[in-house]
Amino acid sequence: MEKKLDHIGVAVRLIEESITFYTKVLGGTLIDRYRNEAEGVESEIAVIDVQGSRTELLMPTNNTTSPIARFIKQKGKGVHHVAYEVPDLDEAIEDVHAKGIRTLAWSRRTNKHGRRLIYLNPADTDGTIIEYCDYPEKHV
Repeated sequence: MEKKLDHIGVAVRLIEESITFYTKVLGGTLIDRYRNEAEGVESEIAVIDVQGSRTELLMPTNNTTSPIARFIKQKGKGVHHVAYEVPDLDEAIEDVHAKGIRTLAWSRRTNKHGRRLIYLNPADTDGTIIEYCDYPEKHV
């Protein structure tokens, strides 16, 4: 199944400082910023484009239940996940399950831009959180 890098997710403590770094130092453009208070997300998200490559800055909005807060407590700030776009998320999930790779069912959702996503279980990916995502509106 074809895959291409979609974005890198970066866990941050202070989103304003991170936005400043990515825009002023790296020359990126802030293309979106929003909060998602859904259970299992609970983050403020800033999407930065640096010459066609995207980075999502993820700051927890709830330091008790946000998965990003737990990640920062366990591993510190930094790269949280690597996201790959796949042609069809449902087929990609079937494919990884057939290969013995588990997914984190709680992470499956559709974001505000219509991107469908799920995380692969890092216990099966050598410790890296891998996101698979698709954009169904591209194929309508």
